[in-house]
This record gives sequence, structure tokens and C-alpha cells, in this order.
Amino acid sequence: MITTAEVRLAIEHGEVIENYPEDARGHSCLILGYGKSARAIHVVCAPKEDYLAIITAYVPDENCWCNGFRTRRKL
Repeated sequence: MITTAEVRLAIEHGEVIENYPEDARGHSCLILGYGKSARAIHVVCAPKEDYLAIITAYVPDENCWCNGFRTRRKL
């Protein structure tokens, strides 16, 4: 489970690791941040005019990511 506080921390102190300017739903990005016990958290969000839409948040799988959860592994 990822708490609201962890999502907020990830967004406020994390870094954009992927940018999706051509997303069908509008511009969005993937942020890498850290939650409780310094666990990595990915948050996909989309900046809107009046708010930030959170699309999803998840704990990245180390089998799918490398470079500190910043780079997708080539499968």
C-alpha cells in the first residue's frame, strides 16, 4: 500500500524520469520519489491548468527497472 503522504513526498521531492508529451490523455510524466523507509515509488501524473492529476502510483519492480529505478530494463 502506498499512502497519500508518500505520493505527496514523491511528487514534491522526486525527479521526472520519463516525459510523455504526446500521451493520448494529454501531457503526463513519470516521477521517481521515495516513501517510507526510503522505498522507491513511481507516480504517473498529468499537470492540468488548475490541478495535478495523479494517474497512478506504484512500487517499481526491480526486475523491470535498473539504474536506481530510473531506467526501464530492455526485455
